[in-house]
Amino acid sequence: MATDARQRDGVGLLLGVGVATAAAHIGNNFTTYLIGGLIDRYGFTPIQMGAWSMAETLAYAAAMFLIAPRAATLSPRRLLLVASGIIVAAQLLSAGLASYPLLLLGRIATGLGFGLANSALNLAAARTAHPARAISIGIACQTLLYAAINIVLPLIGTRWGVAGMFAALGLLSALFALAARLLPDARLPDLSADAPSGAIGPDGLRVLAAMALFTFGSLAIWPFMERAAHAIHIPATAFGRYQSIATLASCFGNLALATWVARARRTGPLLVALFTCGGACAALTTTTSPLGFAVALAFYNGSWFVTYPLLLGIGYAVEPSGRLAVLCSATWLAMTSLGSLVTGAIAQAFSSYVPVGPMGLAFCLAALLTIWPLLRRLDATATEPSIRNAQPSTAG
Repeated sequence: MATDARQRDGVGLLLGVGVATAAAHIGNNFTTYLIGGLIDRYGFTPIQMGAWSMAETLAYAAAMFLIAPRAATLSPRRLLLVASGIIVAAQLLSAGLASYPLLLLGRIATGLGFGLANSALNLAAARTAHPARAISIGIACQTLLYAAINIVLPLIGTRWGVAGMFAALGLLSALFALAARLLPDARLPDLSADAPSGAIGPDGLRVLAAMALFTFGSLAIWPFMERAAHAIHIPATAFGRYQSIATLASCFGNLALATWVARARRTGPLLVALFTCGGACAALTTTTSPLGFAVALAFYNGSWFVTYPLLLGIGYAVEPSGRLAVLCSATWLAMTSLGSLVTGAIAQAFSSYVPVGPMGLAFCLAALLTIWPLLRRLDATATEPSIRNAQPSTAG
């Protein structure tokens, strides 16, 4: 007889979700340093680096789109192990490359690995009592680690160049693989039977549309954040310190979200988070002050990492097996890919990143307008984004 694959939110499981979160997001969090290092070392153009970043995120999204239809039948633990092997190999091999086409192939490989790791994260969260809370705690764990990496990685780049940064990120992914055993190995037989195999419905499409608008707008500047700082004469080491502080801000935001998300309404917090994130996007590319940039970066990181689990939580409310959550993450990466290319083109055409930030504000507001009717309805019916509503856990 099949057993219930859901588990209580024990420390080990939540730590595993945190490790999976960190493993899945190394690429989109630290690609900005690699881009800066490759431009400085080999003289690649912004449009080349936009395409390079886009190749990673498109591969990331493709892996998740492939995983989504099989979401409830897969093991998060095995997915993370496979993902880690691909990421480690691709990062270490890229450390020895100077050819743009070969570096591009290496980025596609890392993207596939990150997509599998993010799928493992979303599927592991679906097996907890409250997925949005688990993801918030996971992000908080991730950001504590990333705060240190944001300080250390630029120092590695200064000492050993971009090859050293590739190697350091590959070795870090190998360490994350050791924690894969904390993730559940079981499938979700009781939910997979009910999971829709066709269209996800109008509510699911609304969630995906909001995620697409939010991530395209807010992350368009992300791969070039270090270059935007460089444009106002902020060195990479100072940017790393600012990013570390901003990462800690997102940690505190997610700890607060984790204590609130299981019992409060969604409308007010999501409204504030999207407005804050959009405003911070605009400030990041329009300020000429290092202090203003640092403050905007803190608000940007803090609000982005609150908005994302809020939107994912709505996805779990609409479809609890994790399939829609995986599609949300795939949509995020697909739109980030487009945003990277658009930003590279804007930077090359205008010799400036200034237009990118206000564009982010406009898209964040469009995301809010898209998701608002569903938010109001979910709050009115007191629907919680928790798989506890589907069937109580039988864990002792």
